[in-house]
Amino acid sequence: MNDYLAFYQVLTAIVRPAVVIAVLAGLWVALKRATPRGRATTWLAVALPLVLWLALIWVSAAAGAFEGGRRRIPLLPLAIVLPLPIGLAFLMRSSRIAAALDAAPPSWLVGLQVYRVLGANFLALWAYGAIPGVFALPAGIGDVLVGLLALPAALYLASGAPGGRAIAALWNFLGIADLVTAVTLGALSSPGPLQHLALDHPNVLLGAYPTVMTPAFAVPLSLILHGLSLWQLWRCQPAARSGKATLQLAAKG
Repeated sequence: MNDYLAFYQVLTAIVRPAVVIAVLAGLWVALKRATPRGRATTWLAVALPLVLWLALIWVSAAAGAFEGGRRRIPLLPLAIVLPLPIGLAFLMRSSRIAAALDAAPPSWLVGLQVYRVLGANFLALWAYGAIPGVFALPAGIGDVLVGLLALPAALYLASGAPGGRAIAALWNFLGIADLVTAVTLGALSSPGPLQHLALDHPNVLLGAYPTVMTPAFAVPLSLILHGLSLWQLWRCQPAARSGKATLQLAAKG
């Protein structure tokens, strides 16, 4: 199993930064289409916190900060929950981010999450007997399914076919449900006050590096991307566009 973990560590060391680069590259293109002014400032306001967030979680994970029993207050739940209200509140209050989402193809935020197939790591660890099946099977299968469906959902949405937005919204809700299920089962199967599952085989490895990078960074990032995708899909509805136009005209009048 040590060889597999070494391979997975190298793989994620490539994929995690690649995902961040893809997010920032897409944001830059969208800002360039949406607004001629202030795009560099807006881009840096997103890029710097995102890169620092990844670096902080990476260094903390490698140092064992998220391993169970290391601290009175477990850091992993905080790492999962705190970025959500902070990140979504910042992004959704920005008019330039809203304009960028209006200019970007909605399929981009959907197809981007093809990286979720890396959830197969949980299935591999279960096959090695390293983590309990009560967590690994729902979390791993769910992640792989969401990742495999990301590109078909994105392509269908990009085609302009009827029901494309509905399919994309359903995919987003499936992705959110998968993550909520995985986090819940992770808490119930890991050592701690909430453990009620896998009592004879605690989910210790979930808090260890490199596996912990998934719940500590990939999960909150994915939830933020789901939130932005649903917001973008709502904004691109004809009724929503008509409402915004009406408000703008009323404001001018």
